[in-house]
Parts: sequence; C-alpha cells; structure tokens
Amino acid sequence: MQRRSLFALAAGAAMFAFAGAAAAWPTRPITLIVPWGAGGGTDATARVIGSLLEKELGQPVNVVNRTGGSGVVGHTAIATAAPDGYTLGIMTVEINMMHWQGLTQLTHQSYTPVAVYNIDPAGVQVATDAPYKTIKDLLDAIKANPGKLKASGTGQGGIWHLAIAGMLKDAGIDPAAAPWVPSQGAASGLQDMVAGGVQVVPCSIPEARAMLDAGKVRSLVIMDGKRNPVYPNVPTLKEATGSDWSMAAWRAVVGPKGLPKEVTDKLLPALKKAHESKEFRDFMAKQGFGVFWAEGAAATAFLTKSDADLGGVMKAVGLAK
Repeated sequence: MQRRSLFALAAGAAMFAFAGAAAAWPTRPITLIVPWGAGGGTDATARVIGSLLEKELGQPVNVVNRTGGSGVVGHTAIATAAPDGYTLGIMTVEINMMHWQGLTQLTHQSYTPVAVYNIDPAGVQVATDAPYKTIKDLLDAIKANPGKLKASGTGQGGIWHLAIAGMLKDAGIDPAAAPWVPSQGAASGLQDMVAGGVQVVPCSIPEARAMLDAGKVRSLVIMDGKRNPVYPNVPTLKEATGSDWSMAAWRAVVGPKGLPKEVTDKLLPALKKAHESKEFRDFMAKQGFGVFWAEGAAATAFLTKSDADLGGVMKAVGLAK
C-alpha cells in the first residue's frame, strides 16, 4: 500500500511538473520540421512563419528540413515527436494522400492541427526553350508520344503527380503517358527540368516563381477557377481546354497528437497574429502564395474533407491501393 501511494504521488508530481512546464511554454528553442526540401514553397512559407513566431513567442524557431520517402520521413518525425510544444511542423496535403498509397499509416488525425494557413492551386510549367507554347500543345505532344515526356515535382503519388494524372485522365489521355520521376519537391523538379532531365513540372506557380521571373521556365496553365493575380496572363485550365479539373496544395502548422492545451492556447494566437501581419501578407502576395485560415473545428473539417476528396480522386486515377 505504501509503495502504491508513493507511486501515485510520484506520478501526480510528474503530471503536475509537465502541466507547469506546458503552462510556462516556451522556455527554450522550438524546432519547426518541414517534410520537403529547401527552396520549395513549403520551406519558404515555413521560414517566414518561423521568423514571425520568434518575435511573438520570444524563443528561436529553427526550421529543419526532413526529406525523404515522398514526405513520409518528415511527417513521421512530426507525429512521433514529444507532444511538449518544442517540436512542431508543417503538414502538407500529401498527408491525405500517402496513406491511400499504403506508404504510411499516418493520417491528418495523427496530429494536433493548429491552423491551415495556405492554399495554392497547381500550375503546369515547362522550360522556356520547350516547343510547347500552350497547354494544348503539351497535351497533344504527350498523347502523340506516350512515355517520352517525363514529369516531376514531388514524390510518387504526391499532390503534383495527382494534379497532372487527373488532368491527363480528364483529357482522355492515359496518365501513364507522362511517366512520373519522383523528387524531393518542386524546387528539385524544376532544376531537373531546366537541366533537361524532365519536360514538365506541375507545381504551384509560387514555387516556380524564381525561375519564371528569371525566364528559365514558362507556365502554361493554372488548375483553378480563377487566374493568379501575380501572373494574370496564365490562363485557367477551364479557359484553355474546357476542363473543370482542379487541384490545389495546402499547408498547416501542426504538432504531435496530444499537444497540451496550454501550448495551443499560446501558439494559436501567436500564429494568427503572424498570419495577419503586414510582413506575412506582403511576403505571400509578392510570392503569389494563396492566404487561407482555418483553426479549431474548421481546420478539422477542412482536413477531413480534403482526405475524403483526395482518396476519391486517387482511386479514380488508379493511384490508391
């Protein structure tokens, strides 16, 4: 009885200490994990968010790129971290795709969502010296030369892979006609395309912006209902082909499942203030990133719908197991 009492007291003391530590959060540097490579859109938005959170929380926020496994490595590192608020991460749309492929058992329910902060529709990029001036030119070339034109921009079965696969299927073209070359993100896919390794990169226009502005790549179309205001001359897929197909990536700040309320009660207001800041809005507008906000129940509903929608599309194009 005495041993059990001592054990109960020790357990209670540990829980009290943990609660006290959570209430004092943060007292040391925070790690923000990015599941994709440096230079891509997720990395860029994570770094500006990290710098703004540093000002709000008074502690360094260190962005760490954990790439590999088509996003599985980084997402796993976030999910398996201690739920103490000192390891957070950027969850991307791929979390609602990887489990449909059998790559991982992780889903959006494996995390504590803080807020969804960004949505970006897919664009279709080619090298500036490519002979394809319109999306119709590209589609005709893929159809006439199945297997010759390769595409890249994320892992196998990732969001940009699904974007082009769905576009091809909607156009009556076998998605396998444009073989997919896995990469660690849009940045590496674009570099490979400029070097001649692949011919097409379906990624968001903001991710391609540096190379677009440098004149190294050309965007043929955007898979959205409206044009990107930064590149108003790029037509929508509907305008160019009549297709209603659309696809977009999103990003959210999350923590491991079980993140203490004391942490989220401080983190969420800090993140929202950063999201509403002129510095963040100017950065997003300049880069062409879409600004979006969903927290709490709205974030959970958004993630749940995304998972169901993507699962349905992946099954339709044969990318789900």
